[in-house]
Amino acid sequence: MKSIPIAVDSGTAYGLPTPTHNATLTEVGRGTPMGELMRRYWQPIGLSAYASELPRQIRALGEDLILFRDKQGRPGLVHQRCMHRGSSLLYARVDEHGLRCCYHGWAFDVHGHCTDQPCEPNNGVRRDKLRQPWYPVEERYGMLFAYMGPPERKPLLPRYDIFETIPEGERLFTDDHNIGSGRYFDGLVPFNWLQHYENIHDTGHFLWLHFFHSGPQFGSRYGELDKLDFQPWEWLKNLSSRATPCGILSERTQVLPNGRTLHAVVETMLPGVRGVSNPFGKPGKLDTLGFILPVDDTHFRIFTVLRGKDDGFYQRLRESRVMRDQQHAVDPQYTQKFPGDWEAQGSQGPITLHSEEHLATSDRGIAMLRRQLKQQIDLVAAGKDPLGVAFEAGKELVVAEAGQYLSGEASAAG
Repeated sequence: MKSIPIAVDSGTAYGLPTPTHNATLTEVGRGTPMGELMRRYWQPIGLSAYASELPRQIRALGEDLILFRDKQGRPGLVHQRCMHRGSSLLYARVDEHGLRCCYHGWAFDVHGHCTDQPCEPNNGVRRDKLRQPWYPVEERYGMLFAYMGPPERKPLLPRYDIFETIPEGERLFTDDHNIGSGRYFDGLVPFNWLQHYENIHDTGHFLWLHFFHSGPQFGSRYGELDKLDFQPWEWLKNLSSRATPCGILSERTQVLPNGRTLHAVVETMLPGVRGVSNPFGKPGKLDTLGFILPVDDTHFRIFTVLRGKDDGFYQRLRESRVMRDQQHAVDPQYTQKFPGDWEAQGSQGPITLHSEEHLATSDRGIAMLRRQLKQQIDLVAAGKDPLGVAFEAGKELVVAEAGQYLSGEASAAG
């Protein structure tokens, strides 16, 4: 009797290689390629209100730091461990000498100089030889920025055109809670910073996740795209991405049901600035910027600056989170049925496994961003300056091109 061969299954998960992440682009500790690139830019470390006479613990690029403001109003940022015996300066106090350690009273000013050693003869005859590790801090737009790189390559702190000229009746508002859910969120996002940063250029997710999959999560201002009779790729074929003097810009167009054309532009600016239009505002020039701080390899924070007449933008975001929390309380599977950015990005894991990805044509903005980051890493490794840094006064202005425009109202050039 002739035997019948048994069909062998193909394409199963057995034998898959161990997945890996792209450490070059994601890890930000001292001495890592991305960590060295990040340290060539000013990093957002918090809102101005963070710096007070009560020290505050800050974690940035994998380093534990202490932020404070001396009695002259100057912000300071020093390493957490006191250089004397290693006690945390979180428990220090601020007095006329500066930040004073709780253990033995050693005091340090905003530049790390040791100004007093009260338990030593003559208050420490060699105290001027000692210095607590510190970083320069500057304040702008209601935020604090720190430079954590080589002192001889410290660039000027950037200025952004949309915040430099404030129209009458408007002012700047800052926020540190503009992503996530109140159920488990305190401003610290528990996954890698790049998963969020490159999402800005993931135009396919905007159309599919926020409209076709989960319903119109941004209301009807986009002409109820979820009800349009077209395939997503028909909209995405109008997507283009290009390099700018300080980052990557992606733009797309779509004809709305009312016959008008929506022209949408999003932008990333190194090292981690995102330009995405206010989903609750009127189409036109960009009025918000998000500043991403890589806390470490598996956490990040976002600080947002808004130019407007009020802080309604933040209120709407908070109301949206409260609504999702309430829905979740009634139906624990609500976020599974109607996921948002948090679920999509966070479910990739603490650091997504890049070796398992299969990028496609709609991911060209992401691919371009990754290539740009790798190019800047290589420049720094070669002893050169990365994209977008300025050392000459007057050259530090960054022009943000992002925004949303309707046909007949404004051009993409602003």
